[in-house]
Amino acid sequence: MSARSVGSSPVIIGNCSGFYGDRLSAFREMLEGGQLDYLTGDYLAELTMLILGRDTFKDPNLGYARTFVRQCEDALGLALEKGVKIVSNAGGLNPAGLAEKLREVAKGLGLDVNIAHVEGDDLRSKSADLGFTNALTANAYLGGFGIAAALNAGADVVVTGRVTDASVIVGPAASHHGWGYDDLDAIAGAMVAGHVIECGTHATGGNFSGFLTLPASAREQKMGFPIAEIAADGSSVITKHAGTGGAVTVDTVTAQLVYEIQSGLYLGPDATADLASIEVTQEAPDRVAIAKVTGLAPPETLKVCVNELGGFRNVMEFLITGLDTDEKIAWIKRQVTEAWGDKAPACVAWSEGPPPVDDPTTMAEAATILRVMCLDTDAKVAGKGFTAPAVEIALASYPGCTLVGPPAPASPYGIYRPEYVSREVAAHTVVHADGRREEIADPTTYGSADVVDAGRSTATGVSTTEGETIPLGRLVHARSGDKGGNANLGLWIPRDGVADGQSGHAVSPADLEKYEARVAWLLDFVTPERVRELVPEAADLDVDVYALPHLGAVNVVIKRLLGAGVAASTRVDPQAKALGEWVRSRHVTVEGELL
Repeated sequence: MSARSVGSSPVIIGNCSGFYGDRLSAFREMLEGGQLDYLTGDYLAELTMLILGRDTFKDPNLGYARTFVRQCEDALGLALEKGVKIVSNAGGLNPAGLAEKLREVAKGLGLDVNIAHVEGDDLRSKSADLGFTNALTANAYLGGFGIAAALNAGADVVVTGRVTDASVIVGPAASHHGWGYDDLDAIAGAMVAGHVIECGTHATGGNFSGFLTLPASAREQKMGFPIAEIAADGSSVITKHAGTGGAVTVDTVTAQLVYEIQSGLYLGPDATADLASIEVTQEAPDRVAIAKVTGLAPPETLKVCVNELGGFRNVMEFLITGLDTDEKIAWIKRQVTEAWGDKAPACVAWSEGPPPVDDPTTMAEAATILRVMCLDTDAKVAGKGFTAPAVEIALASYPGCTLVGPPAPASPYGIYRPEYVSREVAAHTVVHADGRREEIADPTTYGSADVVDAGRSTATGVSTTEGETIPLGRLVHARSGDKGGNANLGLWIPRDGVADGQSGHAVSPADLEKYEARVAWLLDFVTPERVRELVPEAADLDVDVYALPHLGAVNVVIKRLLGAGVAASTRVDPQAKALGEWVRSRHVTVEGELL
């Protein structure tokens, strides 16, 4: 069956996890909260693969998200009772091991469950031949058609290794609607819906810069996890279970649409989605429709997540209190640096908090934090060699000398890098519940390799010295994050009061005109040069800006802001999660009619 023969009802797919460590109770809450056809969970990130890789050093039978096992122990029986199928990438580095563990759990619970797993992404045994030197983990990002094949064969539970985050949603949708690789618009639509819900409560008001615009009740209740109702043509409605906290609005959905993307296109192994084509509308309270997603052929190669051990890291924080702050900081920095001598860690990064206030009435107002972080290949150098000097001079330094916490041993860190391989390197395979192995065919048509320029902004940058100087966040929302060493920053004009159905009232021409004027301003205002002004750390870095006019948004990619990546970053905000809020607090001058 093809998606072009539309007519089947939408498939209802809920998500209960956005990362390894998300709310354990969400699995059961989603099953109990209302109707679902599928319940999915995303447990993997680049950093998670590193953590799972270290787990396998301790025990080769591990390598999967153990919290998922606990969730299944609690509510797998309820899922079977309600006819809800489970799809998760919690298999990590050992999907076969997770599948076997779940069979043990099911047997112990007296449940008859068909459990399948998807493998072929793990390229560790081929790393040397592929040139991935020193790789601790090397996993290709697979698509959703292996999951679909497992579901088509009757699986109740499908666990995978490193598929793309959206694939756990694409697979059930493709199975339900009978899509093939030629149904590019439909697949791309499901990819976009998957991208929205795979981060869990990010789509329902979590980490949302406009949180104060949400009803108080939405913030007082425990946030509900998102649901995508995906139609046969790939269009979708994003919603949540009734009575749960949070909210689903055009803005909360847009926040996730611009999150951690690398250009104006969203690439996947099954299709490429043109983000500039998306139309997002408020259909009703807590129901946001996504439509008209254009799908393009996928890249010919597969992206690979490679992690290697980078060395060891450590951090110390000094409490600096009262008067003469600059002199105290200079003294302790000189003392510690001299004590390290020629055995100083390879990388040392100091950062200072805001200075104390005048006439402070509390200790918090009287103090600032001096933070020093180190990286080194030698655990001893990053351990006692790093911390001992600070302890030894505790009575011989600045007045009030205090370490915020006790000295700690060094901890290992990894370095993530993306690589690319031809598709035949990764044998995308389903191991069905009966043990039968099925290899999944690749697409036969591929897109251009030069896709990263799609949607690149050509704005020259509007500037004015007249008007009102305000925090940028008075006009825009933001969502930021990381992809390896790159930081992503999505900025968009809020649709509050402009999105049909959100308020239940018709949109006034004046409100629509002001919204459109603000969007035009944003698209012209944000340039690489402007980003470097707003983020001085990016002064010498490459910056790309992509225009997304249908979303009233721009996507900004700041290359190497995070250095070698999250685990190796020495920034206070290593995953760039707070970058958007920093940028929103920066002051800009805008013409009065935009306010």
